Amino acid sequence: MLRKKIGFWEALSIGIGGMIGGGIFAVLGLTVVLAHGAAPIAFIIAGSLALITAYSYAKLSVRYPSEGGTIEFIVRAFGPGMFSAWVNTLLLASYIIMLSLYAYAFGSYGAVLIAGEEILWLKKALTAGVLIAFTLLNLLGAYVVGKVEDLMVAFKVFILLFFSILGIITMDLNKLSPAHYPHLLRILTGGLIIFLAYEGFELIANTAHDVKNPEKNLPHAFYCSVGIVIFIYVLVALVAVGNLNPEEVVKAQDYVLAEAAKPFLGKKGFVLISIAALVSTASAINATLYGTARISYLIAKYGEIPKFFAKPIWKGAYEGLIILAILTIFTATTFNLENISVAGSLGFLIVFGCVNLANIILARQTKANKLLPGIGALGCFISAAVLISYNLKTCPQSLYSSFLLFAGTFIFEIIYRITSKRKLSHFLDWKLKERELRKKASEI
Repeated sequence: MLRKKIGFWEALSIGIGGMIGGGIFAVLGLTVVLAHGAAPIAFIIAGSLALITAYSYAKLSVRYPSEGGTIEFIVRAFGPGMFSAWVNTLLLASYIIMLSLYAYAFGSYGAVLIAGEEILWLKKALTAGVLIAFTLLNLLGAYVVGKVEDLMVAFKVFILLFFSILGIITMDLNKLSPAHYPHLLRILTGGLIIFLAYEGFELIANTAHDVKNPEKNLPHAFYCSVGIVIFIYVLVALVAVGNLNPEEVVKAQDYVLAEAAKPFLGKKGFVLISIAALVSTASAINATLYGTARISYLIAKYGEIPKFFAKPIWKGAYEGLIILAILTIFTATTFNLENISVAGSLGFLIVFGCVNLANIILARQTKANKLLPGIGALGCFISAAVLISYNLKTCPQSLYSSFLLFAGTFIFEIIYRITSKRKLSHFLDWKLKERELRKKASEI
C-alpha cells in the first residue's frame, strides 16, 4: 500500500509544531533573566543560527530523503563509524533532555494552575505523570494523525499571537531601552540557552521521503517554519519584557509566559496561557516520544531502521518507549531547569554544527553553496564555546549535566559497540538505499 504524500502546508506544520512545543514555555524566563530588555535580540541571534542550519537541512533532505533524518546525513558525510554512532547517541540524549524540558514545563504550569503557586511535590508529580500517561497511550498504539496535529499547531500559534497582539498594547517601551541591556556576552548567552526552543525544524527531514515535489516544498517548509517561529518568539519576548519587572520574571521564571499575560488579561489570561502551555507541552511530549526519539533509539540499537519498523505494531516500540520514558522521568525530576537547558542547547549546537559540516563535505552532491553551511558550522561551534565559557565563569554547576551528556554518551557508545559488535549500516533507511541503487543503475 502506497503511503500518502504530504504537501507544503503539512511539512510547514510539522516544522512549526516541532519548534513551538515546550521550549518557549519552559525557558523563556531564563533568557529574560540573562538578557533583560535585549531578550528579543537574543531570540533573533538564536533564530539566525537556526535559519542558516535550515539551509543545510533543506539541501541534504532533497538529496537524501530518509526517515533517519539528521543521522542519515551524518553517515553519508562521515561514514558509519564510531563518530556517527556517537552523534546519534548524543542526539538521542538531547531528545531526552527536550522531553524533560517539556515535562518540566507541564509540571510547572500545571502546579501553578491547580494550586496557585509552584508546589515542588505537585510539580514533580505532574512532570512524571504526563510522561507516564503518554507512554501508556503510545503503548496502546495512540498517535496524532496529520490533521489533528495541524489543528494543534494552529491553536498554539493563535494563542501566542493573541497573547502578543494584546500584550503590545500594554507594554512599557522604556523596559526595552538599550539602557536596560546587559553585557553583550549575557545577551549572546541568553540567545544560546534558548536555542533549543528552535529545535524541531529538523523533524521535517524525517518526512522528506513522503513530501510531494520535495525540490520545492522542502526548502520552503524549512525556511518558512523557522522564519515564522522567529517572528512569533520575538513578539512573545517583547511582550514578556515589556509587561514584567525583573523581580516578577525571577519569581515566575518557570511559568513566566503565563505571568506576563496578567497585566493585560488578568487572571483569565494567566489561566489561558497556562492551558495553552499544558496542551503544547503535552502534544510535544507525545510527538517526540513516539517520533524522532524512537528512530534514534532504533538506529542506536540495530544500526539502522529495520524494515519491521514500517509495520503497524512491533515489539521494538514498547522497549524503546519504556526506556526513553524512564530516562526522561529521571532527568526531569533530578536536574534543575538551567542545568538541562544548557545541556540541551549544547547537544543540539554540536549536532547542528555537524550537519552543517556534512553539507560542506557533500556540497557536490547537494549542490550547496559552501559559504552558508561554513558560517553555520562555525557559528554553532563558537556558540557552544561561548555558552560553556560563560557558564564556567558564572555558574560552573550548570555544566554538570552537560558533562554527563557528552562524556556519558561517548563512553556508552564505545562500550556498547565493543560488547554488541554491532555497527551502523552504510544506509540507515532501506528505502534510501533502494533509491540510491536505482539511481546508480540508471546512470550506468
